[in-house]
Amino acid sequence: MSEETPLDRFKQALTGASRALARDAEVEVAWSPDNAQLQGKNARVPMPARNLPPEEAQQARGHADSFALRLRHHNDALHRRNMPAEPDARACYDAIEQARYEAIGETGFAGIRGNIASAIDQRLANDPIVSAQSAEDVPMHTALSLMLRESLTGQPVPENARAGVDLVREYVESRAGDDFEQLAHSLDDQKSFQALSLNLLRHLDLVQPEDADEADPEDAGEEPEGDDEQPSPEDQPESGEDQQSQEVAGESGEGQDDGENDDEAAGDEQMSEGDVGDEGEEGMMPVRPNRPWTQDPEHFDYKVFTEEFDEIVEAQDLCDLDELDRLRAYLDSQLTGLQGIVTRLANRLQRRLMAQQNRSWDFDQEEGLIDAARLARIVVSPGHSLSYKVEREQEFKDTVVTLLIDNSGSMRGRPISIAAISADIMARTLERCGVKVEILGFTTRAWKGGQSREKWLNSGKPGDPGRLNDLRHIIYKKADEPMRRARKNLGLMMREGLLKENIDGEALLWAHERMLARQEDRRILMVISDGAPVDDSTLSVNSGGYLETHLRKVIDWIENQSPVQLVAIGIGHDVTRYYKRAVTIMDVEQLGGTMVEQLAELFEAE
Repeated sequence: MSEETPLDRFKQALTGASRALARDAEVEVAWSPDNAQLQGKNARVPMPARNLPPEEAQQARGHADSFALRLRHHNDALHRRNMPAEPDARACYDAIEQARYEAIGETGFAGIRGNIASAIDQRLANDPIVSAQSAEDVPMHTALSLMLRESLTGQPVPENARAGVDLVREYVESRAGDDFEQLAHSLDDQKSFQALSLNLLRHLDLVQPEDADEADPEDAGEEPEGDDEQPSPEDQPESGEDQQSQEVAGESGEGQDDGENDDEAAGDEQMSEGDVGDEGEEGMMPVRPNRPWTQDPEHFDYKVFTEEFDEIVEAQDLCDLDELDRLRAYLDSQLTGLQGIVTRLANRLQRRLMAQQNRSWDFDQEEGLIDAARLARIVVSPGHSLSYKVEREQEFKDTVVTLLIDNSGSMRGRPISIAAISADIMARTLERCGVKVEILGFTTRAWKGGQSREKWLNSGKPGDPGRLNDLRHIIYKKADEPMRRARKNLGLMMREGLLKENIDGEALLWAHERMLARQEDRRILMVISDGAPVDDSTLSVNSGGYLETHLRKVIDWIENQSPVQLVAIGIGHDVTRYYKRAVTIMDVEQLGGTMVEQLAELFEAE
C-alpha cells in the first residue's frame, strides 16, 4: 500500500473540519483544478501544491470554511424567494448574503477569520476593483461585500481593493445611512437580514421601492426553517466543537474548516459580471426556459447591439500551456472509468464506417495485382491467364464533422467533462477513418452583458437593442489539425471561469459558415447542448423568447436550405422541439453512445 501523502492528509483534515463546522457528517471536500465550487454537500477547493505552501493551504481552508458556513447558516429557498430580477442588484444581493454567513464564522473564530481573509485575497486577484480608476469601474457588488464585511467583523478592506472601495465609499455611505448598523444587528437572522439588505439596495437605487417592499420580514417568516434556521450566537460551535475542528484539522493550522460561497466558487471573472450563483454548479446554472412553442412571430428581426467585443479565439490562447496540461490531466483523472466505455463505442463506429469504405475486388482478370489465392497456379504455370485481380473502389464521400459544444454555466461538472472526453474519442475515431473533425465551443465572455451592456447603458439604453452580450466562440480543434496536437485544448472546458451564458443561434451560424467554406462533399454539424439559449442581459431588454425565436429560424434555414446535415443531442432538456433530427438523453453518461449512433446513422443514410 502506498504511503499517504501530506496532501492526502490535508484533504482529510479539510473534510473533517468542514463537517464539524457545517454540523453535517455528509459533507465531502475534494480538489478542483481551478476555482472552488459547491454542489450539494460536495465542496471542491483549489488544490495547493504538493509541498503545501502555507499561503495556498490557507486559501484552501478559507474556501472550505466558506462552504461549510453556507451549508450551516444559509437557507437557499428563502434567499431565492426575494431575489431581485435586475442582474446588478442580484449580484449585490448575493454578495451581501455571502458576507453575512462568512461574518458569522469570522466573528466566532480567529482561525476562520484568517482563512476567509486569505480566500478573499485570492478572489480579488483578478477582480476589476483592484485596477479601477474611477467609480464607474468599480463593481458595486464587490465594494458592498467588502464594506459590509468591514462593518460586520471589523476587518479592514484588503489593501489591493482599498483604493477601489474608496472611490465609491462616500456615495454608498451617504445613501446607506444606518443600513450597515441594522444589518449587523440581524446577522444571525437571515429573514430579517434579507429584508434589510433589500432596503439597502433600494437606497442605492439598485432595486425599485416596490421590489424591496416585497421582502417583508413577516412574509419571509413563512419560509420553512428547519435545519436552515439561523442559530443564535449561543448555538455557534464553542470550545468543544472548536477543539474538535482543530483536532480533525491537524495540519490545517487555523483549526477551522473550509469552504467558500459559490460566488467565490464561480471565480473572480464570473463574480464581476452580475448574477453569479452562490452555490457552485447549481448556482451557476442559467434558467433554461423549456417553453412550449406555438408559432414564430410574423415579423422578427434579430439584431446585435454591437459586435465590437465579440471574439473568436483558439483554446490555447485562453490559458497558458502549463494550465492546459493540468486541466487535461484533471479531465483524464475524472473520466477514467468512462473512457473505456466510450472507446468501445467508438471502435464500433469505426467498424461501421470502415465497412462502408471497404473496397471490393474483381477476380480472374487478365492483368492487375497478383491474386494470392492463385499463387500456386502462377508458380506451376506462369503463363496462365486470369490470375490477377483489380480493385474496385466503393463510393465514400469526403466528409467533415463539426462538434459544436455548449459551453454554458449549466454544463458545469459532469456534463461538460463527458462532452469533452466524448468529443476527444469521436475525433480520434473519425480521424482513423479518414473523416476530418472540427471541435468548437460557444459561450459568452461575461455574465449579464459585459462590455456590450455597458456600452448600451452609456448610450442611454435605446429600446429593442437586440443581442446584448459579448460572444466568445472557441476553436478547440480545426478540421485540418491532427487530434494529437489539439488533445490538450479540450482540457480548457474544465476551467471554471470559462462557462457562462449561451446564445445558440449565432453559434450555429458561425459553425455553419465554417463548414460551408470546406471542400468536402458531406458536412455534418452535431450540436451538444442542455437546453434553450439563455442570456439574461439580452432577455431582460427584448421581447420574450427573443433568443429562442432566432434559434428556431436559424435551425429551420439550415435544415431546409443548407447542404449541411444537422443533428442535435440534448442533455436533460428536450431539443427535439427545435431540431428535426435530435435525441434527448437524461443521463450524461449516455452521451458517448448516443454520439456514435447518431453519426453512424448519418453516414449510413443515403
